[in-house]
Amino acid sequence: MELFTTAEAAAYLRLKERKIYEMVAEGTVPCTKVTGRWLFPKAELDHWLAASVNRPPGMTRPEPAPIVGGSHDPLLEWALRESGSGLATLAVGSEAGLNRFIAGETIAATIHLHALDDAQADANIATMKGRGDLQDAVLIAFCRREQGFLLAPGNPLKIAAIDDVIAKRARVALRPKGAGAQLLLLALLNQAKTTLDQLATAAPVCPTGSDIAQAIRAGRADVGIATRGVANAAGLDFVPILWEPFDLVMRQRDYFRPPLQALMRFLRASDLVARAHEMGGYDVSQSGSVRFSA
Repeated sequence: MELFTTAEAAAYLRLKERKIYEMVAEGTVPCTKVTGRWLFPKAELDHWLAASVNRPPGMTRPEPAPIVGGSHDPLLEWALRESGSGLATLAVGSEAGLNRFIAGETIAATIHLHALDDAQADANIATMKGRGDLQDAVLIAFCRREQGFLLAPGNPLKIAAIDDVIAKRARVALRPKGAGAQLLLLALLNQAKTTLDQLATAAPVCPTGSDIAQAIRAGRADVGIATRGVANAAGLDFVPILWEPFDLVMRQRDYFRPPLQALMRFLRASDLVARAHEMGGYDVSQSGSVRFSA
């Protein structure tokens, strides 16, 4: 995540620093305070600017790119391809994908969010309810997925839970900040009353679950969080943590566009059921159903 100082934010927005401080005091600009300093996430500033654009009457928003951004999933990639939707994927993690979607950069986002204080809570729906910039959006179920610890064959460190990961100083392969698997890891650590900086971690950060699997196969890491499907494909051991909803977020008006309609039709096809069973760790019984409508 790119962060601006107050001076950098002022230059980026073409305002005086004094004005930035006034806006911070009024709560009208996105910012965060770290060790006494105000910092401004560039992505949040971009979204804030895009959301505040005043358009003349009759002027519509620009058409979003035919991209589904957000969390990576092998079954989703296969479904987008086999459905003939013509939609591409952009694996940037759940939070970043949602932010790009809100900014109008993509036609849909895939999310599997987790609350810090309760990993089992339905954070996808909670997020939809809590964000004012998602008032015309709809949450469509893609699947439920089994998330867990990926481990070398035979589970040599005998890891069964997050407490074992901590106690045995297992090298943890991390996902980017804001990725659903990383949010799940933080929730587990919070439950264990420890923090990320107390873990033994492996570098570099892994963009997708498949990269977690590769890090373990290569011996760079001992453990990481990803889906059972990823573990099966890589021939790794898997210790389950939980089942989570993996959802698509889209604007209601875009739901009826041909690319997303092609995908929606495919979500009800027997081919998807067969593929999900073959990969393992998926429940597609509710695929295509509306989970939340703003």
